[in-house]
Amino acid sequence: MPRFFIRANQIEDGVVTLLGDDAHHISRSLRMAAGECITVCDMQKNEYECELTDFLPDRVLAKILETRKSDTEPPYYAHVFQALPKGDKLDSVIQKAVECGASEITTFESERCIVRAKGENEAKKVERRQRIALEAAKQSGRGIVPTVNPTVSFAEMCRRAAEADIALFCYEGDGTEPLPTALKKAISKIDKETPTIALIIGSEGGFSLAEAEAICQKGILPVGLGKRILRTETASGFALACLVYALEMT
Repeated sequence: MPRFFIRANQIEDGVVTLLGDDAHHISRSLRMAAGECITVCDMQKNEYECELTDFLPDRVLAKILETRKSDTEPPYYAHVFQALPKGDKLDSVIQKAVECGASEITTFESERCIVRAKGENEAKKVERRQRIALEAAKQSGRGIVPTVNPTVSFAEMCRRAAEADIALFCYEGDGTEPLPTALKKAISKIDKETPTIALIIGSEGGFSLAEAEAICQKGILPVGLGKRILRTETASGFALACLVYALEMT
């Protein structure tokens, strides 16, 4: 069933109003008709099964048939901090992170990043990345649309990541614990219904020794992702999958 995300103010008296791209997609791309059903999410983990009723020039109306809580959101809030990768790799990172349960994604610059954020284009890039997150959320049946933030500095990334209940630094250097082991130890000390978990992922060149030390000085735990070295566009999805297995499937 097609899935759409709306704001709470688009619901009134049991009727959902779909506007803009959503209305166009329903009427023109999908060529749906009155009587067909869609799923609508209100960004607050509420889902509505709706029946299409009216097709107007600038909007589509749908009657709510059933309301339920989304059961697809993980029991934690995962924030992925991704060092800027080359080319279009970030598109894949965002898509897979959303599919694997990330709630927020923040890009940052590190010493070995080849790509740098450019102020005049950053707003447009963030808007485009947010659209990728939206489409991935629809495809994967998410109850929310994860937030994609503007690129921040390395220092700001460290500050934000350290605020999480559990902050993990995916690192290929020495002195790391396997991610599942570190996660189980850390989660056992957290008495919170929905803990926040930060995952820090490097770019193609990884992190310099100075950066690794700076991250660890913030109390962020260095963790390993196994015996093989993963590409930057693979690492976040792999790490999030470890979270899913450890905290949702066991």
